[in-house]
Amino acid sequence: MVAKGIISIEHISKGFPDQKSQQGKIQILEDVSLHIEPGSFVSIIGPSGCGKSTLLRMISGFLFPDEGTVQVDGKEVKGPGVDRGFMFQDHVLFPWLTIYDNIAFGLKAQGVYPDLKDNVDKIIHKVGLDGYADHYPYQVSGGMQQRASLARALIGRPKILLLDEPLGALDAFTRMTMQDEIHRVWEESHTTMIMVTHDIEEAIYMAQKVVVLSSHPGRIIKEIPIQLQEPIDRESVAFNAYKTEILEALHYGEQPSLKEDCHVG
Repeated sequence: MVAKGIISIEHISKGFPDQKSQQGKIQILEDVSLHIEPGSFVSIIGPSGCGKSTLLRMISGFLFPDEGTVQVDGKEVKGPGVDRGFMFQDHVLFPWLTIYDNIAFGLKAQGVYPDLKDNVDKIIHKVGLDGYADHYPYQVSGGMQQRASLARALIGRPKILLLDEPLGALDAFTRMTMQDEIHRVWEESHTTMIMVTHDIEEAIYMAQKVVVLSSHPGRIIKEIPIQLQEPIDRESVAFNAYKTEILEALHYGEQPSLKEDCHVG
């Protein structure tokens, strides 16, 4: 039996039309291959424009590679599916729906809400939104909005959750709280999670493996397994050694404007 949540990316390349010259393509990703184990947490980091989000969208099925293949559990990705949840940087909640109805929206759209309605209350509790189910998005904080987005992405119990800089718009304290929340949910759910981030500390803190991409066209410079003892100490020698390793990988990849594109803490 094939395990759930295995992602196999083989020699993918992707370009987009050059809007300036109106001629040819700008190559975004080039010959990227990556294997992601089921139930693992992988961070993808690299400068702006290196194709991090493009890679995530090809796993989701929103985009397709020009060359190569993306497979989930041995089957080529042909489009979006309920086996893959997506969490964006902005909460993208429907403002006219309550937190409860936003979270339940996918179940209702699939026609499975009557059978799975108990899961809504369970996921609301899991992400710490007890007492806020009847509130509208504008009535809760940014952190709570992102908790609701996380709950909505998880409600269908996807095998894979794709996170596209989901915490980038939050203040530092809320961001750290949400890092812990996502990490806790991952440990409990055993969902395969892939997160795009510009923040080096966040990449290390959240993941079991950090994948470093070069400037466009994006290529994998290095895959760094993260082995830190819980609870993770951001000031430890081991943690800072990983920061140095990632920075050196980006430097050797000849990244321009590194200080602007990737943040340390």
